[in-house]
Amino acid sequence: MTFRVRDRLQVMSRLLYSVTMSADGFIAGPGGDMSWLTAHLGPNPLADDLVGRIGALLVGNRTFRGDDPNKGTDKEGAFEGAWHGPQIVLTHHIPDTPVPGVEFAGNLADAVAAAKAAADGKYVNVLGADVARQCLEAGLLDEVLTMVAPVFLGDGVRLFEHPGGTNVKLDRLSVGHVPHAVNIWYRVSS
Repeated sequence: MTFRVRDRLQVMSRLLYSVTMSADGFIAGPGGDMSWLTAHLGPNPLADDLVGRIGALLVGNRTFRGDDPNKGTDKEGAFEGAWHGPQIVLTHHIPDTPVPGVEFAGNLADAVAAAKAAADGKYVNVLGADVARQCLEAGLLDEVLTMVAPVFLGDGVRLFEHPGGTNVKLDRLSVGHVPHAVNIWYRVSS
């Protein structure tokens, strides 16, 4: 979607939920444990290319405060430390002390608006199952990229969970594979 702003063409940022998940649909182990992930990361040109197409992160509170399997290394942070830029954290517990490069928002509408403004026409990459679910339920999520790792976790945080079930239609945009994952990119049907 595009629109004109003061005689210049502006591209509307899209919300993308990109995530590595286990073959049984978990993005984190029990208690949000992400340590399983390091054994299943490897070269992935699609993920590497995506980093430059992201303008901002929209992050859930548990993800922001959660377990980074690369904490304390040069690969700490989003996309193994390759991505740097604005982060908007959706939380009801806004800290008193500012965090450099991070903006906190108390509701979904404000968080999405801030993330889209910060993304400046690039993707807003959604991190966190709960915030992704909220975006999906609000009709705000545009695309989903799952990088499926060849492992079963058996328990943990699901890619998508909706108590009582639901039927969300996705249109497959592309499928590809690398040694450590199968990449499946979808557009959320309207």
